[in-house]
Amino acid sequence: MKNKKSQKIGIFEGFAAKVTKITGSTPAFIIAFVMVIVWAATGPIFHYSETWQLVINTGTTIITFLMVFLIQKSQNKDSLAIQLKLNELVAAHEFASNRLVNVENMSEEELKVIQKYYAKLSLTTMKEESLQQSHSIDEAEQQHEIKKKIEQNIKTHLQTNNGDQQ
Repeated sequence: MKNKKSQKIGIFEGFAAKVTKITGSTPAFIIAFVMVIVWAATGPIFHYSETWQLVINTGTTIITFLMVFLIQKSQNKDSLAIQLKLNELVAAHEFASNRLVNVENMSEEELKVIQKYYAKLSLTTMKEESLQQSHSIDEAEQQHEIKKKIEQNIKTHLQTNNGDQQ
């Protein structure tokens, strides 16, 4: 049995979703296009009067004004759904940086700090031998430090062995 509470959609939300879907369709475009052609064709009949021009200007202004709010409502819902899906993916992946789960609610300054981390991560991963490797910010820094220590140990060992052989 499905949970009725999760299926409950507000009246405006349902209306906005339906109108956005309908107005974004090919038939809606064709209807609007035909209306503009009919309006243009009636120009000579109404002698291109101010009233004739006012009809199209008023109609398009009202429709545009209302559609902005309907489209924004639908985009806000879609954006939230995408953010939640991405949050789930980040939270579920064991190597992902969980500090990104709620990134959409961070300030612009905080986002710039994270962007700097990823720029650093990009530079760090360029030093990798394999292009397929990926890391979280924290893991990449740890891996890079480990590799530097191993490289230093190898150099020290080689220098020691070369000194012993001479």
